[in-house]
Amino acid sequence: MNVIKSFFNNIYAALRAHVMLVVTALVAIFNLAKAAIRALATGKGPFKARLAALAPLPETPRDFFAVLRAFMPNLVLSKQIKSYENSGTAIITRASDVIEVLDREADFAVVYEPKMRALTGGENFFLGMQDTAQYQYDVAMMRIVMRREDVESIVAPLARRKAEEFAGAYPTRIDLPQDLTTRVPAAIVSEYFGTPGPEEKDLVEWATALFWWLFIDLEADPEIERKALEAGRALCASIDKTIAVRKASRKKKDDLVGRALTFQASAPEFTDLSIRNNLVGMVIGAIPTISKASVQALDQLLNRPVALAGAQAAAQAGDEALLGAYIFEALRFNPINPVIYRRATRDTTIAASTLRARHIKKGMMVFAANLSAMFDPLKVEDPEKFRADRPWGDYMLWGYGLHTCSGAYINRAVIPAMLRPILARPNLRRAEGDAGRLSGGADPFPRHFVLESD
Repeated sequence: MNVIKSFFNNIYAALRAHVMLVVTALVAIFNLAKAAIRALATGKGPFKARLAALAPLPETPRDFFAVLRAFMPNLVLSKQIKSYENSGTAIITRASDVIEVLDREADFAVVYEPKMRALTGGENFFLGMQDTAQYQYDVAMMRIVMRREDVESIVAPLARRKAEEFAGAYPTRIDLPQDLTTRVPAAIVSEYFGTPGPEEKDLVEWATALFWWLFIDLEADPEIERKALEAGRALCASIDKTIAVRKASRKKKDDLVGRALTFQASAPEFTDLSIRNNLVGMVIGAIPTISKASVQALDQLLNRPVALAGAQAAAQAGDEALLGAYIFEALRFNPINPVIYRRATRDTTIAASTLRARHIKKGMMVFAANLSAMFDPLKVEDPEKFRADRPWGDYMLWGYGLHTCSGAYINRAVIPAMLRPILARPNLRRAEGDAGRLSGGADPFPRHFVLESD
């Protein structure tokens, strides 16, 4: 009897998920049409430019992916992007297929190696490597240096201390990126990594320019490349100098540079250049990633009064685990990267033996839409609802598989610790007007976001 009941329950759950897939897509079509009409009626300039202005809005890609998930889940286009050599583009939207792409390292390779080599002056580092012996060696070396237990004993306490210090200087009105969310990860880079740079603002600007060029720019904009390579030279020179000074002084310090140099004594193949290149990758991943994630999550919480109240109660109680549950659920609605780039190494097929199977040609860029995967009703329960009790497996905030962000577990601890002093404030709200909305400069990172409290 239980077997029969389970069978029918599974049938019902599958039918319900597929119905939700279609209903969500129809709602998304309505939302996109409404936004297009609003852009036509109220925007300025050519209609194409007005539509383009909708793209940065968080709800636009969610609606776009909802339509694709239901009706064209694996969309293959002849259009080529400019930043990487390729033979076309595929957009993969269903969770199972996104996971398939990111699991099949041999068929779908990371694309960043040419830019990594340009950044370092010839050397690759683990962010741009496939699953090779060199990749495994570099990752193993950095795991020896950057230990998991550091998060609880060093990194989270440092983030809490700096967050209290920085936020305390702005008790009722704070510009979140400028005053807090870039400054705390910069302090972690300086004190825990041991790579302080000449000034805090230099670290922030270098890491931001490099992240933009490496992981976001698809148009091969020469000005973005120029700024990034300039920042790369400065960052490499700064870390080279730090390593040289530390070796000359023989000063022992328990940070990543100090540990790497100690380890180097028994592993001379872990050269100064190797240490520098891997630290460069970690600096790039730390500052803009943590800041953007924090600001976008808080923006989503402020759009949801009930969720905001829950997050504030957790912050006021000092419950960072529960606070993190609210923050990362909010980030699901607007993650720092809606897609993850890969490139096909050979002719192959996605979702083989299904009706949505698509042939992928060698050299084709494949956009595995992690944002879409986190809203796929075939994988995620009640994806359109805000739920702070989701299992962590529902999230794909920092990538997936072999190339999951190496600092993902640091982000998971640091972001709640950093935002707790702000979310604990009474009557937390946006500042009036444009100041209270996410605002960027020339780059795709929130530069200003002003909040007020009593």
